[in-house]
Amino acid sequence: MIPQMGYDRAITVFSPDGRLFQVEYAREAVKRGTTAIGIKASDGVVLLADKRIASKLLEVRSLEKIFLIDEHIGAVTSGLVADARVLIDKGRLEAQINRIIYDEPIDVATLAKKICDFKQIYTQIGGLRPFGTALLLAGVYEGECYLFETDPSGALLEYKATAIGAGRNSVIEALESEYDMQMTCDDAIHLGLKALFRVSEGGASAMNVDIGIADLSKEKFRILSNEEVERYVERVRREQQDSERSE
Repeated sequence: MIPQMGYDRAITVFSPDGRLFQVEYAREAVKRGTTAIGIKASDGVVLLADKRIASKLLEVRSLEKIFLIDEHIGAVTSGLVADARVLIDKGRLEAQINRIIYDEPIDVATLAKKICDFKQIYTQIGGLRPFGTALLLAGVYEGECYLFETDPSGALLEYKATAIGAGRNSVIEALESEYDMQMTCDDAIHLGLKALFRVSEGGASAMNVDIGIADLSKEKFRILSNEEVERYVERVRREQQDSERSE
């Protein structure tokens, strides 16, 4: 028999009430991470991330929150950054293997399942710990838009819009009240920024935000430049100022 306290130590074993404490602790690491948002639009999928710059001395370009996995797929992370890099590299490897074997880009759903299968292995082998990070995968494939969330347990869910990280609950409330399936990527970025700045510690600033877009017409994923992000942020900032003046 394993002592009651032993179920949350260095082994991943079911407790008597059916819980995996190590997986639950990994989810807590995600909840402490920076806020990230994914929104599916009529013409693509948008990813947004709060960088949470902790020091003025930090080189902002060293903070990576949104990653290109393949030409048509991107990801945003929340939780332990080092764990996220391992999963991003795994995703890139699987995407390249698919191109070599089948001579075609990988399906977004297939890639999401492969990453989740990899994460799930770390919940059942002694001596390993679950990955303390969650990913939002956004991509386009054969005329369809996809947005998946991967959980530390290896669970996989597809969403129209969702969020991970510290501000998840507040962002989800905003998305549920304002999301429209017919909105464009521009509208989705605007909605995402409003929700993000509501929970961001750094306030409304282009320096604090990364944005990526999976374009449906081009079937490409790209990360926006600082100048492009600034234009979107300025639009939200003006709207907030107008709202404050009207009050």
